[in-house]
This record gives sequence, structure tokens and C-alpha cells, in this order.
Amino acid sequence: MKAMNAATPFSPVVLVLLPVALLLGVALSVLNPLYSFVIAAAIGLGICLMLRLDAFIAALIVAVHIVIDAFMGFATYQLAMLLTVTLLLVCYLGRSKERPWTAPNLYWLWIPFLIWPIMAVLEGGKFSLTNSIGYYLPIVFSGFLMFWLGNNLSKDTSSIRRIFQCLAMIGAILAMHTVIEATTGVFLLKSLGKASAAEAVFILDTGNSRLGSFFLNPNGNGMFLATFLFIPLGLFMETRNGWSKVIHMGQMLIILLALVETYSTGSWLGTLAGLVIFILFLGRARDSILLTVMLLILGTIGAVVLQAQIAAQLAHSSDTSSSSLHMATWQTATRVMLAYPWFGVGLGNQAYLHLAEPLRVYGQTKPLQEPDNSYLQWGATCGIPMVVIFLSLLGSVFLSAGRNWLAVNPQERVFFAIGIASLIALSVCSLFVDGWTSPIDMPFPGWLIAGIIATPFIRRYRQHRLAVASEGNDAEQNLVAKHNEAESTL
Repeated sequence: MKAMNAATPFSPVVLVLLPVALLLGVALSVLNPLYSFVIAAAIGLGICLMLRLDAFIAALIVAVHIVIDAFMGFATYQLAMLLTVTLLLVCYLGRSKERPWTAPNLYWLWIPFLIWPIMAVLEGGKFSLTNSIGYYLPIVFSGFLMFWLGNNLSKDTSSIRRIFQCLAMIGAILAMHTVIEATTGVFLLKSLGKASAAEAVFILDTGNSRLGSFFLNPNGNGMFLATFLFIPLGLFMETRNGWSKVIHMGQMLIILLALVETYSTGSWLGTLAGLVIFILFLGRARDSILLTVMLLILGTIGAVVLQAQIAAQLAHSSDTSSSSLHMATWQTATRVMLAYPWFGVGLGNQAYLHLAEPLRVYGQTKPLQEPDNSYLQWGATCGIPMVVIFLSLLGSVFLSAGRNWLAVNPQERVFFAIGIASLIALSVCSLFVDGWTSPIDMPFPGWLIAGIIATPFIRRYRQHRLAVASEGNDAEQNLVAKHNEAESTL
């Protein structure tokens, strides 16, 4: 009973406030139906917090950031960040032996990651302070919060499985939005999007539409799908339940079909890189061989069924004008980075748009707000030291994940293979788009996954388990010694 009370510290308060909120929602709905929707959402969130559905709320935060903050244009209010702070607060106040709490792992790298861009915020604020802060909060501060949240929600592999199951559900739902648009031509909830949603149309020379879904950009959509593909794939390989395998296979196929409709070359390169890493880190050679055979069969079927889409993708990938523009934007970003080596031109797209223009190379035919490369964007907007800090932090995440991978049983290593492969896919995609540095795309789910696989609880649990086993062996040896002594006495 004590553990339950510690885990749900707000239960009495929530039980009192829920009826009051319900009556208030009914009263306000007479004035505006939107109020009733907000109240209903608040009530639902309160119930989830009361029941400590932490994994579901974490996945919900990702969806809120993409759909509400970015697509619907409520980024000013940073609702996803506020939800993250709320869930962290609940986790802290409800900490117990069953729900442990930890400080953020790799804090010695997070401190400079949080502090160094402050000067870039001030520099970017000379052009637009709201724009500069609007970049710092989602890609820096919220990234830290999501990483910390991932650390605290991943106390063991069962918790990690639960989080990935919720993320797979969110990924499949967002992918279904793309599939529905591809099959029916209808963009669901388009009227709720910000003004730029109506202008988000991308057509290939072959006539195929590149679908951006809630991201309003096919490259951002493809990057999300490439990152999330490995979650249901890993859950499919891990589970032994037949129905669960069917569900995860369905989620994986939906995400794959949606990825095809983005025609994003960078996303496919990220997918292939992540797939190689996933097979290598799967944990058991038998599973790696079975997965390779399964993928070959699936690829053969896809090549027959999706011939037109594959032909369009190959034609788009061989377009030299796109690759030439990418190379030119990277050259411009390199010039900017060398011209402003310490703190960059300032955080945000407005500072880069204005200060990069005098340094633009001839091949970049138009001014751009960012250089289509997250690593160069860190350097151009926040300085070369920020690139070093970010790469050190990302490398340390992979190192911590590798240690956790070694610490668990071979059948549990698939969970860390999921996270490592997802982050590899995201990092490869970030070579061609602003993945890690986009305020509307991947920092929230990316850093959440990083926090999950870099959690310090796994190694602590293993050390505790070894200590208990050692104590058990010592006790058994003492019993044997006493028994032998008694027999010798007799």
C-alpha cells in the first residue's frame, strides 16, 4: 500500500478536481466547443497521470509536438515541452523503489550543450528573438528534458518494451495518415493545420506526389518514418506471441508503405544504414539470419508490387540538380562556419538567412534558411565548439547504449538494437536535412530514444542482480560448510 501511495501522489487531488473540471467543461462548451475539447483533453491527461501511464504519455508528447505544436502552429506555447516537464515532475514526486528516479546520464556533456548556445540565442535575437528562442527550446532544452525522461522511464527491459510499444503505435498512426493520402488523395485534418499546410505540395518530374503528412515536407516525413521503422521491427523479432507478431508486422508494413510515398533519398539511405546496424546488434546469430532472409523475401515482393514507385524513386535519386544544390548549400554553410567559428551567426533561421547571403556560393541558386545538414547547421548557427559538444554527446549515447547492450541477456539486446539503429537512421538522414536541428521534426523522439537506450538503470540492475547472486552463493557455501562440519563432528 505504501508503494502504491508513493507511486500516485496526486490521486486524491485528481479525484477531487476531475468532477470539477468535467462540470466546468460542460459549462464552457456552451460558449465555445473548443473549450470543451481542451477540458476533455486535460481530464484525459489527468487520468493518465493518475494511473501512471508514463510510457503512453511519453509517446503522446511526441505526437503533441508533431501534430499540435508544429502542424497546427501552437509552437509558441511549447505544449509538448510543458507536458514533458509535468511528467518529469510526476516521476520525481512519485519516486519509489518500484519507480526509481535518476539524475540525467551524461550530465557533464549536457551542461555545455545547454549553456553554449545561449550566446547564439542572443546573436540570433538581433534579427528575431522569438525565432531564436523558438529554436533553442525544442532542439536544445526540450532535447535535454526528453533525454532525462527516457532515462527515468527505462528502469528495466520490460519498461523499455512498454515505451517502444507506445512509440510503435504512434508511428503507425502517423504513417497511416500518409498511406490514406496516397490512396485517397485526401489530407486528413488539413483544415486544422497552419496556413503553410495548403502550400505543402511536392511533385516529381514523373508526376508522383511526394507526401509530407503532418511534417509538411516529404524529407521530414521520410526521416520520421525511417527512424520509427526499427521499433515495430525489433518488437516483432522480440515477441513470441503470435498476435503481437501480426500487430508489429502490420505496423512495420504501414510505415514502409508510407516511406515509399515520400520518395526521400536521404531517408532510404538512413533506413539502409540503420538496417545494417540492427542486424549486427540483434543479439543472436539465428535471429540475424532469419531477419536477413525475411527482408530478402519482403524486398522481392516489394520490387514486384511497387515497380512504378521504385522507378520514380530511382529517377529522383539520380537527379543531379538536387545533389548539386545540396553540395552548394554545404559549401555555403562551411564558409559561414569558418567566418563565425566561435558562436556562429546566431540560433534560428532568420540569422542564417541574412548573414549567410554574402557568403553564398555560386551553385546555391537561392537564399536558404538552413543548410540541409544538421552538423553544419550546428557549426554555422552556434559555432564549431557546438559541433564538438553535440558529436561528443551523441557518441557518448552510443557508448552507453553499447554498455547496456553488453549488460543484458542476448534475447534482451534487441531493445538496444532498436534504439541504436533508429539513432543511426536519424543521424544519416541529418546529413541531408535538418534532422537533429529541426524545431518541428525529430529532436523530441530522437532524444527520447537516446535517453531510453542510455539509461543508467540497466547496469545498476545488473550489478544488483550479481550482488544478490553472490550473496546467495556465499550463503549456500556457508550452509554446505556447516553441514560438513556437523557430519565430521558426528
